[in-house]
Amino acid sequence: MQDTQRLFAPPHPAYSSRRQFLAKAGGGFGMIGLASLLQEQDALGQQPAWTGPNPARPLAPRAGHHPAKAKNIIWLFINGGPSHVDTWDYKPELERRNGQELAGFDQNTGFFRDQVGPIMRSPFRFRQHGQCGKYVSEIFPNLARHVDKMAFIHSCWTDSNNHSPALMKINTGFTRMGMPCAGSWVTYGLGSESQNLPSFVVMYDTLGRGLPKGYSQNWGAGFLPSIYQGTALKPQGAPIDNLFRPTDLTDQQQRNQLDLMARLNQRQLAGRASDGSSELAARIETFELAYRMQMAAPEAIDINRETVQTKALYGTENPRCQHFAKQCLIARRMVERGVRFVQIYSGGEENERSWDGHTNIAANHTGFAGETDQPIAALLTDLEHRGLLEETLVIWGGEFGRLPLVQRGGTGRDHNPHAFTYWMAGGGVKAGYSHGATDEIGHRAAVDRVSVHDLHATILHLIGLDHLRLTHRYNGRDFRLTDVHGDVVREVIA
Repeated sequence: MQDTQRLFAPPHPAYSSRRQFLAKAGGGFGMIGLASLLQEQDALGQQPAWTGPNPARPLAPRAGHHPAKAKNIIWLFINGGPSHVDTWDYKPELERRNGQELAGFDQNTGFFRDQVGPIMRSPFRFRQHGQCGKYVSEIFPNLARHVDKMAFIHSCWTDSNNHSPALMKINTGFTRMGMPCAGSWVTYGLGSESQNLPSFVVMYDTLGRGLPKGYSQNWGAGFLPSIYQGTALKPQGAPIDNLFRPTDLTDQQQRNQLDLMARLNQRQLAGRASDGSSELAARIETFELAYRMQMAAPEAIDINRETVQTKALYGTENPRCQHFAKQCLIARRMVERGVRFVQIYSGGEENERSWDGHTNIAANHTGFAGETDQPIAALLTDLEHRGLLEETLVIWGGEFGRLPLVQRGGTGRDHNPHAFTYWMAGGGVKAGYSHGATDEIGHRAAVDRVSVHDLHATILHLIGLDHLRLTHRYNGRDFRLTDVHGDVVREVIA
């Protein structure tokens, strides 16, 4: 009788069923055998010193690998591929060689190989600004007044001439989907100062032009716990789904529901503690964060709480730029409240509905610069006046540049992966500085070339993270944002 009772006894509390026990036991024997084989081949290696966040409190703020001035990041993503030779990278040689064929040009450089035309001068005038004497295109009259705050990197390059893989590359370090983006890596490494708002916030086009190519993969967490993915604010309706509690549900009733769900999830987590169920722990924290956000988020995104003067500075009532102005103002309110990473996309999905000026670079860039110039300049001014610029790293740039050639059939430019410009301000960068250079017509990065991995390594360094130590083990190997590449561009660091 006792043998029969033992046979049909309930499973140990650590397992929900005998099937789960057998699965874990069998998997354990297999892992022991695999570990033995790898040890014999000296393939296990050493674990990195950085051990990652506490799964029970994945968003708790924590120190980086080294001291840093930057605490937060605002990445102004110039979606579609802004033309460096028409914005920040002045090339007088384009004027002198206008209409000439570029000898030896590789027809496969851009996206439209059969539409390659001759060299085309910039349709915009450039003038020097600031004590650093930086040449800036006339399409940025407001931002031109801030060049002494900026560190320019003119020698960026990437390895894709197509929007989707190039967007994946600049956001995640890889040209394929499914990898964690920079914002996810940063919040994974540092957590967030705010426990009532998302650690990583994304804002995209509000004029019906759609999301960037690749959609939410651009701000996805990949194989990192989902708590680190970007929270996108919707352009219409409630900015975040389920932000407001149903009217027929009281606060106490909602709290009781969450407490019950937490107990059930904690019981499940305790039974799976041995397999490192970080995703389940992250899901538990997600429910609690959503509850706290119902209290904090409506206030954080309410720009009506700002003064008339502040709203006028950003241009929230200016029809030309009001949509982007509101997003920049929300970004400042977010970092002011401890949000770690904010990314704002200028432009949508389709050609000509972003900075993708294939047919008419003058009209395209004049329009999008008009939407962004005043708001971004106001953001820099506002951050500085509030004492936030030194601890906020502001980044401007897109997925690639554009060719110095005309695209036949119009007055636009095709994609150019060989050269593009990024600038950064605040957050410990060397102000009024230009790093690297393209060749005399802006075709290729020629001096002190900076890869996407180098750019990522530099961004992480500025916020206190060592790109070599910021790793996550997945599928048997340690992954990082910079893959197996990347060097910090120390020349742009103050």
